[in-house]
Amino acid sequence: MVTIHSLQTWQWAALMLGAATIGIAKTGIPGIGIFAVALFATVIPAKESTGLVLPLLIVGDCFAVGSYFRHAVWSHLWRLFPWAIAGILLGYAAMGHLNNYATGKLIGVILVVMVAVHVWRRYYMKSDNVPHRIWFAAGMGLLAGFTTMVANAAGPIMVLYLLAMFLPKMEFMGTAAIYAFLLNWFKVPLSHHLGLINLHSLSLDLVLAPVIILGAFCGKKLLPVINQQFFEWLALGLTVIAALKLLLF
Repeated sequence: MVTIHSLQTWQWAALMLGAATIGIAKTGIPGIGIFAVALFATVIPAKESTGLVLPLLIVGDCFAVGSYFRHAVWSHLWRLFPWAIAGILLGYAAMGHLNNYATGKLIGVILVVMVAVHVWRRYYMKSDNVPHRIWFAAGMGLLAGFTTMVANAAGPIMVLYLLAMFLPKMEFMGTAAIYAFLLNWFKVPLSHHLGLINLHSLSLDLVLAPVIILGAFCGKKLLPVINQQFFEWLALGLTVIAALKLLLF
C-alpha cells in the first residue's frame, strides 16, 4: 500500500503533473486525460491507482460542470447513460478478479488503444460517415463505461462520440462535463467496495486536490494561447511510453 510518507521526490513530481493534467483536461483541452491515467499507473500500483484517481477526477468534474453546465445537450446524455452504466458494472465485475499485475497490463492495453482511437479520430475519421443509430451509442456507452471503471480512461471514447454528434465547442464541453460528473459519482461506492478508495488513498487525494484546482484554472487560460496540436502529441507520446512501461516491465 502506497502512503504519503513512502513516496519519493520523482513520484511526487509525477503525481503533481498528473493532477494538473486532470484539471487542464476537464476545463480546457479534452482528450489529454489519458496522460494523467498513465502517470498515476506508473507511480501507484495499477489497481490502486484507479481508486486514487477517481476522487481527483470528481474534483475536476465539479469545476467543469460549474463552467459548462448550461451548455449540456441532455438528449445525447440520456442515450448514453443506460449503456455506460452497464459498462461500468461489467468493469466492476472484471476488477473483482484482477490483481495489480493484470490490472497494469489491462490499463496498458487500454491506453494504447485509446491513443490509437484518438489519432484515428483526429486524422482519419470522416464525421459525416459516422452513424447516428442506437447501436453506435450502445457500443460507445458500453466501452466508455467499462474503460472508465477499469482505468478511468473513457475520455477519448467520449471525444469520438461527441464529435460524431457534431456538437459545437461549448455544447461538447458541457455534455462531457455532466457525463463524467454523474458517472464518476456512480463509480464511487463500487470502487469503495473493491477497496480501491480508502483512508490512504483519500489522504493522498487531499494533498493533490489543490493541484487539480490550479490545473482547472490554467486550462481555461491555456486553451486560447497554446498550440493544441503540439500539446496533444506531447501528451500522447508520453502516454504511449507509460503504457509500454506497464505492458513490458
